[in-house]
Amino acid sequence: MPRLSKKTMFAIEAVLDVAFHVGDHPVRSGDITERQRIPKRYLEQVLQHLVRAGILSGKRGPRGGYRLGRDKEQITLGEVVRVVRKLEAETEPSDLSVGSPLAHEVVWPMWEKLRDDMMSQLDTITIEELCQQARAKGLRTVQNRLHATQVVL
Repeated sequence: MPRLSKKTMFAIEAVLDVAFHVGDHPVRSGDITERQRIPKRYLEQVLQHLVRAGILSGKRGPRGGYRLGRDKEQITLGEVVRVVRKLEAETEPSDLSVGSPLAHEVVWPMWEKLRDDMMSQLDTITIEELCQQARAKGLRTVQNRLHATQVVL
């Protein structure tokens, strides 16, 4: 099956983190790095591409950070994956001379169809649905954890 690359996982986690934790202030990349344990060198590159694609919006400066570019009901997992695939295609050269005629005529077309089918499925999953799953699993935002702690005290 098509593999889930580190960059793809980091992009999904970053978008989901922003959707899950955004409040009055934008989500800082350092907070995403800390919560999701994403290496900063990967995160910054991925965040820039997500902003260019309109999935996130970025604000520079001391009170800067990231917000979703659109409502979380309108952003699909497929969009996020496509951003990273494009990024990876730019940085990883492909050699079309590799492989036999059997690979080019049978294996690659079958693989492309599987990937297209998977992308169609990813296009049906929204960031809002993933946030709902996170809440159903008992995951809380930083604001909710702070509020719960204050209530207990």
